Amino acid sequence: MTRRLLIVVGMKREAALAASGAVATVCSGGDVDLLEQRLARIDPASLSGVVSFGLAGGLEPALAPGDLLLATSVVAGRGAFRSDAALTDRLAEGVKSAGARLSDAVFAGVDEAILTPEHKAALRATTAAAVVDMESHVAARFASACGLPFAALRAVSDPAGRALPKLAAQALRPDGGVHYGRVIAGLARRPGDLGALLEAGRDSAAAFATLKRAGRAFALV
Repeated sequence: MTRRLLIVVGMKREAALAASGAVATVCSGGDVDLLEQRLARIDPASLSGVVSFGLAGGLEPALAPGDLLLATSVVAGRGAFRSDAALTDRLAEGVKSAGARLSDAVFAGVDEAILTPEHKAALRATTAAAVVDMESHVAARFASACGLPFAALRAVSDPAGRALPKLAAQALRPDGGVHYGRVIAGLARRPGDLGALLEAGRDSAAAFATLKRAGRAFALV
């Protein structure tokens, strides 16, 4: 059996940027419980390692949309998980070969989206993490339970000082696609969210541009 890297993402678009013959992907759709269920159905013997990949929210104020980070560890409410040094080094080499710049950082993993600058600041104060996402801690826990190497590679989308509208956290379908009907209905109820949603779109565009380059690294690992 040929073993492959498992790339854990939140969105279909992230999975597409990681896709190659050398990897398998699993998507959370922004739902931690659903991700855990999907991971439980995967045979660990078919995997060579687990990588969390995609967007992240900035906690470190100096980080800007599009900045790319590799996790040294992931801190979550139920513990901390260190990244595998060898897998992280291979990813770093692949990313640099693909023409992207990156830095190392502690990641925070959460079960619910962190939407306000105040909540981001509080999370940074308690974890010392630079970024936050909803998949890395689940992926790390799965890798640890299965005895597999783990790494996380994420690009900053919303910076620390930016608030996200609640609609942004409710727009994903379980398959990781965008529920455009829900977005339109939400804007009809709260038209004042349009500006924040457009701002979030510009931030995520910068992050996806970085992820497009970084995703090429998986074919080299």
